[in-house]
Amino acid sequence: MKRFILTGAPGAGKTSILRALAAAGYPVVEEAATDVMAARLALAEAEPLADPRFIDRIAVLQRQRRAAPVGPGATVQVHDRSAVCTLALARYLGHPVTALLAEEAAWVTSGDFFDRRVFFVRPLGFIQPTAVRRISYAESLAFERVHEDEYRRLGFDLVDVAAGTVAERAAAVGAHIRSWVR
Repeated sequence: MKRFILTGAPGAGKTSILRALAAAGYPVVEEAATDVMAARLALAEAEPLADPRFIDRIAVLQRQRRAAPVGPGATVQVHDRSAVCTLALARYLGHPVTALLAEEAAWVTSGDFFDRRVFFVRPLGFIQPTAVRRISYAESLAFERVHEDEYRRLGFDLVDVAAGTVAERAAAVGAHIRSWVR
């Protein structure tokens, strides 16, 4: 089983690309941070990002999702973010790197669970705010730099997914995966 990470700045179009990949038959693992944020907001928590436990909540959900069984016959899986993204988020927010997060990041960077080539989705030039995505475009670009630096620091190779239509971007990711999985 080859597992790939698709990541990038908030609002860059990762979810749309993943939906297109899923429609093309690629098994995908959904992003944990968005779901944790939505759950905390549903509990009327005004500023979930300010709570240092937010980071561990993401790490726990990421661990659960990566451990979920993969469908029979699947040879590839695409993950929306990883614990390295959560590590970058902790650094960006100024939260401490907890023991749980450090353990998850170490797990992701050791062994061969994930391919060392990471799809890094580049921004589209704007950001569409949502109830969960509460970040400006400038903040998104600042987080992108921290995020990119963290992956590189940990020895991953970034494969740029340039701005374009969802179909173009999904096709580019799919072409890379097919060429690597032969």
